[in-house]
Amino acid sequence: MRKEPHTKGWNEIKTNDSWAIFKIMGEFVNGFEKMSAIGPCVSIFGSARTKPDHEYYKLAERIAKKIVEAGYGVITGGGPGIMEAGNKGAHLGGGTSVGLNIELPFEQHDNPYIDHDKNLNFDYFFVRKVMFVKYSQGFVVMPGGFGTLDELFEAITLIQTNKIAKFPIILVGKDFWGGLFDWIKATLLEKYHNVSPGDLDLIKIVDTEEEVIDVLDSFYKKYNLSPNF
Repeated sequence: MRKEPHTKGWNEIKTNDSWAIFKIMGEFVNGFEKMSAIGPCVSIFGSARTKPDHEYYKLAERIAKKIVEAGYGVITGGGPGIMEAGNKGAHLGGGTSVGLNIELPFEQHDNPYIDHDKNLNFDYFFVRKVMFVKYSQGFVVMPGGFGTLDELFEAITLIQTNKIAKFPIILVGKDFWGGLFDWIKATLLEKYHNVSPGDLDLIKIVDTEEEVIDVLDSFYKKYNLSPNF
């Protein structure tokens, strides 16, 4: 005899889901209104667990300072670690410092280097991710964990499938990223043909702040600055 699934309370759940649409819409509207007024920015990603005395924290700070000196703003996830370093560098460079915050257990809290009028808070990861992708003219990806990898591969996928305009994706730290990139080329590209050679063209691996700026400048000599979709 077929067993019926347990559905107690299902109608109430569906009703709550429907009303959540308005909260989601509100986050999108607020994000679009605030981010569209900011101007060209570069997003910096990396681990929230990186301490201020770590070499990658210091490098992210220098990179962010160079980015704002080159005329861009800096967007981060608004929290500690590499995010804090990015906002700190932008702040020290006198440039735009944006934080797209989300409440997470253990590791997420506002850092003090975000411009007070550019600190946005989100409840939904997917809304926050749209803001990063739509309003970034480049991704600078420092060493990080699952969240950093998630942002990296989502951007690559959206560019690969022509859902967003192309922008440079810069991986910082050859020691950290080299093994992953070698695996992508050897396994995904050459052995299984699951990606195309052109899919990797916009990914650059660098070690210094000067190289980051060189990649951005080289790209935007050929392309105009604009929102990505």
